[in-house]
Amino acid sequence: MGFEKLSLKGRALKHLATREHSRRELERKLAPHEETPGQVQAVLDELESKGLLSQARFVESVLHRKSARFGTARIRQELQGHGLDAELISDALERSRSSEYERARAVWDRRFGEPATEPAERARQMRFLASRGFSAEVIRRVVRGSDDE
Repeated sequence: MGFEKLSLKGRALKHLATREHSRRELERKLAPHEETPGQVQAVLDELESKGLLSQARFVESVLHRKSARFGTARIRQELQGHGLDAELISDALERSRSSEYERARAVWDRRFGEPATEPAERARQMRFLASRGFSAEVIRRVVRGSDDE
């Protein structure tokens, strides 16, 4: 069964049934099916008022899905791209910041597993962790092999 004959609300609910979506994502996905101007906004307003579309749940969902692989900076960038409330993003990321070293260490262990002996390899490991959005301080601690906080 596809989306062929579903109403906008039905389409939105089908998307939300698979995973949490941001309002911006749903706007983009529903816009091609809008028959009258403002129809998508009205549907999304209704879903928000009923608690079926929630910024807070979306933020938690992204944190849950991404935090094992990415650092705070990368997750912040993704969340900001969804047009979410800045305070909501900051609060959620503040909670995840406490586990950033452990998360970076796990990512590093899966990818490399042992400390670099050559400066070029150490730099490569650092670039890898930086591309995943981990902070410079955390990267230095992980690559140096320092478990002391």
